Amino acid sequence: MDSMRNKNIRIIGIPENMEKENGAESVLNEIIEENFPNLGINGEMCVEEGFRSPRFVNVKRPTARHIVVKLANRNDKERILREVREKKRITYKGAPIRLSADFSTETLQARREWSDIFKALKDKHLQLRILYPARISFRYEGEIKSFPDKQKLREFVTKSPPLQEILKKALILEKRKKGERGHNPQTRETDG
Repeated sequence: MDSMRNKNIRIIGIPENMEKENGAESVLNEIIEENFPNLGINGEMCVEEGFRSPRFVNVKRPTARHIVVKLANRNDKERILREVREKKRITYKGAPIRLSADFSTETLQARREWSDIFKALKDKHLQLRILYPARISFRYEGEIKSFPDKQKLREFVTKSPPLQEILKKALILEKRKKGERGHNPQTRETDG
């Protein structure tokens, strides 16, 4: 599913209807002009299409829908996302926004599973990354460590007391979440 999205960029944080005048495709060009004037792909970058996702507005959802822009060239997408990672703070008309690769729902969910651990490690200067599709990677004691799942990370952490201390709360939270998912109060037998 993600292979179909390999040329897409997801733009998060643009208020609804900002793209009405020039179309969703133009929003990416405006972001590039504002944040990366030296990127040098404005004239040569070809946007195939741009749209809000999901297609219909949900009045119960308080945040604006994301804009998905499909580029003609995957290399343009990679160059833009590389610049985004380096700059860190991206704006649209002065307001902070985010740009990311456009992943399937399944991949996004798998990546979200790392959120507690990511938060725990974020401020430790470990060059933290989430690799495609959902592997966590960081530099520890001069080596790059990469883990496809939490079980492999747990196995590694047991051999490293300093890392164990950093991740203790995140791993405890993870166990609690698993316990809550496994416990369904409706399946209990009642006396009667």
